[in-house]
Amino acid sequence: MTLDVVNVALGARSYEVRIGRGLIAQAGKHIAPLLRRKKVAVITDDTVAARHLMDLAKALEQEGIVMTALTIPPGESSKGWEQFARSVEWLLEQKIERRDVVIAFGGGVVGDLVGFASAVLRRGVRFVQIPTTLLAQVDSSVGGKTGINTAQGKNLVGAFHQPSLVLADIDALATLPERDFLAGYGEVVKYGLLGDAAFFDWLETNAPAMAAGEAALRQYAVNRSVEMKAGIVSRDETEEGERALLNLGHTFCHALEKATGYSDRLLHGEGVAIGCALAFELSQRMGLCSQEAPSRVRAHLRSMGMKTDIADIAGDLPSAEALLALMAQDKKVIDGKLRFILARSIGDAFVADSVPSDLVLSLLTEALSSQR
Repeated sequence: MTLDVVNVALGARSYEVRIGRGLIAQAGKHIAPLLRRKKVAVITDDTVAARHLMDLAKALEQEGIVMTALTIPPGESSKGWEQFARSVEWLLEQKIERRDVVIAFGGGVVGDLVGFASAVLRRGVRFVQIPTTLLAQVDSSVGGKTGINTAQGKNLVGAFHQPSLVLADIDALATLPERDFLAGYGEVVKYGLLGDAAFFDWLETNAPAMAAGEAALRQYAVNRSVEMKAGIVSRDETEEGERALLNLGHTFCHALEKATGYSDRLLHGEGVAIGCALAFELSQRMGLCSQEAPSRVRAHLRSMGMKTDIADIAGDLPSAEALLALMAQDKKVIDGKLRFILARSIGDAFVADSVPSDLVLSLLTEALSSQR
């Protein structure tokens, strides 16, 4: 069994992302060296708890580590003030000290919520990410972005708080429903689109077998995605420049998520895939990339059975003007100007600060008309 290790180089706050099979069953030996006392607090959701919590407890027990656990409801609706306050209060009740370790065990919602709780608890305690979804393994568990959603928008309250370790168990992906796996794939394909054309080529050839369950291909895709993100985070931890590229597709995505009420109508990774297709379409309309590029992006997403267009979102959506207004609330807005990640070609994305609103409005209007 091969273990891939990616280092996130941040000086004294550097940490490893360990990627391989069977890591939940071996979690105790990986986490034990971090502990000052053999006690951890685990926060997970009901779904992950039912599938994996006993295995994690057994792995910790083998190293003499005492575990207490809190479960929260699954889904994006838990990533808000209510479950955040509940988690912080529970950690205080468990008498978690500044030198202790909290474990975020689950998908992106759990990782973001628990990371933020760890950031503010006693002004910062260490935490370990054990991501169990594809989206969390390749994106949200790495890089230290933590936070919650508010009535005003997604991820508007949070902190940069790096984990001490990330354990990405490829075997956990085998328990994911197909829709959740494909939603996570939206973040995988994003890496090829923003900065690695050769990786996108590889995905066009290998992604169907990867989605079908080939563990070696899954591990390669996770490892390559994490390598790309770790490199960017190491160079730009707090998104002053290059890290913004990781937001490819996200300006559209976050508005669509808000419009659908952070519900199962649109999973985050599905929104990313739609957003990437729209970003390439916008790039082509601005004369930045060839006509072939957006067509190739859409063709690949369609071949994977993924949501590709706004028309693929069930139910009613707000008007184009309302969606544009939601984009204006996005945290990527600077000096009142929308920032988009656009592309010159597949594998060559860049930050654009001067995108004409009327062009975005026209694109959204067309996309919505095809939905209706």
